[in-house]
Amino acid sequence: MKKGGLNLNLNLKLSLPPSDEASFAQFLTQSGTFMDGDLLVNKDGVRIVPQGEEEAPPLIKPTDDQLTLADIDMIKVIGKGNGGVVQLVQHKWTGQFFALKVIQMNIEESTRKQIAQELKINQSSQCPYIVVCYQSFYDNGAVSIILEYMDGGSLADFLKIVKSIPEEYLAAICKQVLKGLLYLHHEKHIIHRDLKPSNLLINHRGEVKITDFGVSAIMASTSGLANSFIGTYNYMSPERIRGSMYSSKSDVWSLGLVLLECATGHFPYSPPDQAQGWANFYELMAQIVDNPPPSAPANDFSPEFCSFISACLQEDPKDRKSAHELLAHPFISMYDDFNIDLAAYFRNAGSPLASF
Repeated sequence: MKKGGLNLNLNLKLSLPPSDEASFAQFLTQSGTFMDGDLLVNKDGVRIVPQGEEEAPPLIKPTDDQLTLADIDMIKVIGKGNGGVVQLVQHKWTGQFFALKVIQMNIEESTRKQIAQELKINQSSQCPYIVVCYQSFYDNGAVSIILEYMDGGSLADFLKIVKSIPEEYLAAICKQVLKGLLYLHHEKHIIHRDLKPSNLLINHRGEVKITDFGVSAIMASTSGLANSFIGTYNYMSPERIRGSMYSSKSDVWSLGLVLLECATGHFPYSPPDQAQGWANFYELMAQIVDNPPPSAPANDFSPEFCSFISACLQEDPKDRKSAHELLAHPFISMYDDFNIDLAAYFRNAGSPLASF
């Protein structure tokens, strides 16, 4: 700066004596948050986190906007796929656990579009039957999504342990999934398009939630139709395989197959040669399109369950019930008086549920 003919170098820096600077540093987290006892101060404001043994720190809510990548510790990898990895992480201040999905963006354009779609849906969805998205970040060529940690893993993981699930627990599971689908279909006008056991997550509280919206379609209205061919072939409805227009009822078909698989312990469609398996996915698609829909064996299951599966697995989507209609089906409420405890069932069955 030049003033009155003089060059003044005003390169001033606030500094502390070396001893004070060292003691000050011990109060800073990696993200630059000042911590002293229960007081936390950073660029986002002030937060009080009780440190006493009797009072646990308040859990972070999706609306708090207080999560940063610098304030979480990586624990272990809990999943891989779709160009990314999912890690179990723990928040340094509160001890709260989250699932961190990290996706490298040096991937093909179609996958990038799926990720963008997932981010849009995650950002707008607030429902107790949908896995919560807390925050998303883009940093150093990767998208990081902080999600609710479902400590029981997926329904697919659980099936590997129990082999099959009794009707009464299926009814409790199904009620939650239907409420999630009702929210997606009627409030958000979203078709999930990839409903399967690995996209239904469970936790130690007995909650079942829908996740993974990478291939979901957002419709203009509840009755909107789509015609793209994407998702997992095994659980795909006949109209989608044919390339016809389809609606939210295509998710209901997938739900029917998921429930039937959980009840019987095996996928409802069998390859022509059990020893060899499917020669290719065209064989499976031909079975779905050309053969009558699968059904629940009447000798093994209640009439209500058989009726429910039939209501889901109608070849013509016009004959298929909606999520709203299925919530009123007798199967959903027939075990209400049994006080079904899904949390205890998940724990006692040996699911790797955490105790926190």
